[in-house]
Amino acid sequence: MRVLIVDDDPIALEILRDTLGDLGHDVRSAVNGREALEVLGRDDCQLVISDWEMPQMNGIELCHAIRASASDGYIYVILLTSHDTIAERVRGLSAGADDFIAKPFEPDELRARLHAAERIVSLETRDVAIFAMAKLAESRDPETGGHLERVMNYCRVLAQQLAANGQFKDEINPEYVRLVYTTSPLHDIGKVGIPDSVLLKPGRLSEAEYEIMKTHTTIGAQTLDAAVCRFPNAKFLRMARDIAASHHERVDGTGYPNRLKGEAIPLCGRIVALADVYDALTSKRVYKNAFAHEIAKSLILKDVNTHFAPEMVDAFLAAEEAFTAIRERFRENLAAAA
Repeated sequence: MRVLIVDDDPIALEILRDTLGDLGHDVRSAVNGREALEVLGRDDCQLVISDWEMPQMNGIELCHAIRASASDGYIYVILLTSHDTIAERVRGLSAGADDFIAKPFEPDELRARLHAAERIVSLETRDVAIFAMAKLAESRDPETGGHLERVMNYCRVLAQQLAANGQFKDEINPEYVRLVYTTSPLHDIGKVGIPDSVLLKPGRLSEAEYEIMKTHTTIGAQTLDAAVCRFPNAKFLRMARDIAASHHERVDGTGYPNRLKGEAIPLCGRIVALADVYDALTSKRVYKNAFAHEIAKSLILKDVNTHFAPEMVDAFLAAEEAFTAIRERFRENLAAAA
């Protein structure tokens, strides 16, 4: 793994660097939390081992910053600490730490903790598999290049903004943000069951064809629900199923497939709905050109209290700079799909 070690004690840094290097890890270092964040902004580190007490930004503050960041991958955090009370450990875990090592540490214990970290980090293969499945479904529709990447980033921004607005504080935490980011690519997985004559039709769909297209929500939900029944404790499967089933529902109850209304629509479905619509509006299709951001925004505002809940639109407006930045970041994908 690529490991970032953070400590203001040069001797402790040297011991950690030597121990980790001997174990074959690629090591980066920083002397405080602020410097650590700069390193994380440049390098893709999977593990951070940080001292608790440091100047400028301590280990607890660093944990908070890591969990609030928009990192694509999960960063496992181990705190080196002399704080060994239950209250302090609870504080560390609440900040986002995954594990603790008492100072001074024993190399054998560090090795054991690293093996545990490797097992957790390896779970990211699940996220890779999710994205691969979603890309397979997307590959059937050559018009939607980059759609998944844009939607998952829009979803993360919306969820983070809702949290920043103080809304849904009992639902949205860093884990929720990460789950909606990783599972949102599966929103259209049910399109694998839509006939090519409908999915790939070069133009607007007839009413009958549109009814067939709408079944992608139930096909996706049923497929993922079978997985939920097999693994009922897998949160990511439950969220993926809810997203597939509800991302075309509307808050006024006129959506599909179940005509859910208001808060009966899962929060993750409401988030993905706005992200999906924004991307559809700002992307080129056979039957339309890509709309500019301002036009897309005006259409979304027009649909407050019909398609979208007010709090969802408020979050979109507060984060619109991030939306345009994401669209610009994936402009190459938009050009390829044009």
